[in-house]
Amino acid sequence: MKKVLILGGGFAGVEAGIFLSKKKGLDITLVSDRDYFYIYPTSIWIPTGGTTKEDISIPLDKIAITHGFKLIIDTVTSLEAKNKKVTLESGRILEDYDYIVVALGQDKIQLKGIENTLSICGKPQEAVEMKDRLDKLIEKGSGTIAMGFGGNPKDTSAVRGGPAFEVLFNVHNLLKKRGIRDKFKLIFFAPMEKPGQKMGERALVMMDKMFKMTNIDKKVGVKISSFENDGILFEDGEKIESDLTMFISAGKGHNVLESSDLPLSDAGFVITNEFNEVENFEGIYAIGDSASLMGPKWRAKQGHVAEVMARNVANNIYVNINGGSRESYKEHINILCVMDTGDGAAFVYRSDNSAKMIPMPFIGHWIKQGWGWYCKNSKLGKIPRIPGM
Repeated sequence: MKKVLILGGGFAGVEAGIFLSKKKGLDITLVSDRDYFYIYPTSIWIPTGGTTKEDISIPLDKIAITHGFKLIIDTVTSLEAKNKKVTLESGRILEDYDYIVVALGQDKIQLKGIENTLSICGKPQEAVEMKDRLDKLIEKGSGTIAMGFGGNPKDTSAVRGGPAFEVLFNVHNLLKKRGIRDKFKLIFFAPMEKPGQKMGERALVMMDKMFKMTNIDKKVGVKISSFENDGILFEDGEKIESDLTMFISAGKGHNVLESSDLPLSDAGFVITNEFNEVENFEGIYAIGDSASLMGPKWRAKQGHVAEVMARNVANNIYVNINGGSRESYKEHINILCVMDTGDGAAFVYRSDNSAKMIPMPFIGHWIKQGWGWYCKNSKLGKIPRIPGM
């Protein structure tokens, strides 16, 4: 029986665990630094009270028992890929695995003063802190809230822009429902000239209309100098005063990978081929945010692409042992999301041949809620998986 070690308990790692467990003759172990799987796409509703951290967290032991893989809750501190040796924070050393699947995710670029911000894409507790801060501002009855995201010039695929828009529009709608929207100033900011450009030119036009309709100011095209406890300083000398600042920093390579012997891109992501194999490293694969993503300039690291990689790797490891055809992720590179606004949503799709942003009033919000329910219950084996999802 061949032994497979999965490093990481996010979308890529958990999906790899589920699908590798379906293959005969494999002994699967997953290592995660958290004892729960966190559904990041629906965490956008935590700050506005639409859900809770507990409701969108699935105990990993339940997923492991359901699908039949082993689980270790510990933090990976080092990886010697050539020797297939992994060291954990507890001091435990994992060796003698035939295959290692690297799904550790990514770290965030640390800008000056970033400790003065909160992120919806950071540690789950930050979303809870954001709710507490927002509740206090609402109790006060007025304030300025600034929300935005940053970029990585070394790898444009490592940007998380959508959740910033989603939280901002959800906050707008919450304040509107409370009848105090006119007492608050909402500001969107980003250092790039055209934030959201990956979604296509039509999407940019629609986003501008949405900002005007919701009376949200914006500051774009100027780099950030630093974050202060009372606002944001920009390189043009302007300072935005802010009572609550949310900032989603762009990703870079995970620190464990940066100190490993793996081949890395300029941004610190693991270089693989289209089958997620690390060439010249027998039995080593990298998936999800840990992998350097191939594809066009508008490509983006997203959960559904991470899961495609995970399912492909499950197949490719089995094929490596038993023969057959490997599967590539390149044909699955697209941008696909339902961007929630609190009272509706917009369906966003981008491929080489198409760029769409379709408004979905009312029903769009329900669709995203339904996806969250599906994600949770399908991973627990309570409902069948939809093919390809």
